[in-house]
Amino acid sequence: MPDWVSAILAEITWTRVLVGGVVFVATLIGSVIVVGFLLIKLPAKYFQAKHKRDLWIDRHPVLRWSARIVKNLIGVALVLVGTVMLVGPGQGVLTILIGVMLLEFPGKRRLELYLVTRPKVLRGINRLRARFGKPPLEFDPPEDVPRDVATDATQRSATGDRSADLASESASS
Repeated sequence: MPDWVSAILAEITWTRVLVGGVVFVATLIGSVIVVGFLLIKLPAKYFQAKHKRDLWIDRHPVLRWSARIVKNLIGVALVLVGTVMLVGPGQGVLTILIGVMLLEFPGKRRLELYLVTRPKVLRGINRLRARFGKPPLEFDPPEDVPRDVATDATQRSATGDRSADLASESASS
């Protein structure tokens, strides 16, 4: 066994394992609570183009820029914590989504939409929102699809109802 591995194994004690386990469980519970709270408080129209995203536009520029910097630092922290939670227990994808929503960078809208419209993620978010009496998330219809068809598809994906999709697939075969 290499010396560096032996050195690391010699440093491991039951106390350190226990402290690590407690910290891991505490961050898991904390992230589930924070992410759940944010997803419940998120406006249903957040992912629509007409939703305003300007932070404190009517405030003093120094205060506005300070808030933007703090918001981006929190976003980076959430993305990093979410990445760690992808391999451990926790809501990794949802934590990354909240972090991305706080960050400001080119292509952010596309990435947000890609993450949140994954069928399992969207079903989970909308199920949580429904449990607390909040409406499902709403999206802009795709450019090349008539509005009524896109709205029906968005509602089906939000609720997980694929019966109309399956009926149209069986009718076309």
